[in-house]
Amino acid sequence: MKISDKLKSSEPVFSFEFFPPKDEAGFQSLFETIEKLKDANPAFVSVTYGAGGSTRSKTVELVGKIKNDIAIEAMAHLTCVGHKQDEIISVLESLQNCGIENILALRGDPPKGEDQFVKTEGGFGYANELVSFIKSKFSFCLGAACYPEGHIECSDKQKDMDNLKRKVDSGVDFLITQLFFDNRHYFDFLNRTRQEGINIPIIPGIMPILNLKQSQRFTKMCGASLSDSLLAKFDGVEDDMEKVRAIGINHAIEQCRDLVQSGAPGIHFYTLNRSKATLAILEKLQG
Repeated sequence: MKISDKLKSSEPVFSFEFFPPKDEAGFQSLFETIEKLKDANPAFVSVTYGAGGSTRSKTVELVGKIKNDIAIEAMAHLTCVGHKQDEIISVLESLQNCGIENILALRGDPPKGEDQFVKTEGGFGYANELVSFIKSKFSFCLGAACYPEGHIECSDKQKDMDNLKRKVDSGVDFLITQLFFDNRHYFDFLNRTRQEGINIPIIPGIMPILNLKQSQRFTKMCGASLSDSLLAKFDGVEDDMEKVRAIGINHAIEQCRDLVQSGAPGIHFYTLNRSKATLAILEKLQG
């Protein structure tokens, strides 16, 4: 089922993001996580795509197994990095053959060890080009990324919004945000998108703080921020993993409850292939 149809529901949709593990033990652990999260009745789950297609076959295999064997709607991430058009067609055909109907179309991050994105000859340099290409040849439902605090490579927020509008106009059906920890970023961003004529669903992306140092690294890499008031909650307990986890989960519960009550179409959880924190949050939201 296409995610765009699921988003027509009057109830918020909850979804989870996973990444392909590196080895068989990791896959076994991930499938155990997915089985636990299945009881939460997610609208869909997504599977990331490594830089340069480094997890290409694993992504296709994993989304196919999730949809066909575990019976959860699945969305595959697809990036421009390192791919010519014929290679992208090959991936899309493989996904189509697996019965996948949903794709998150991304430019992608530079491969490890490289500072800047470089367009592959015969490939694409921007996500809007990838979206247009897919729409011209296939009937997938397409999601794309957006950045409430601005894309880390674009300091001009109006230019960033113009880029987003171009991407949406190329054929995007819904958006999923980069992670954020202050809902004001989401609501301000939502207002700006509506003023620009972007009226498709925008799903907030949420990742609870379970390890403060790790979250600080993530925010630095993606251009998100941790407010002083939020960081103050962790004063004196930074090295107490249980207390950090409890504070992080409680903050995420407050975030998600506010987002849903304020009309967000759902929540997309960045799970890091774990289930306990996500289930704890959902229990409070759905209880």
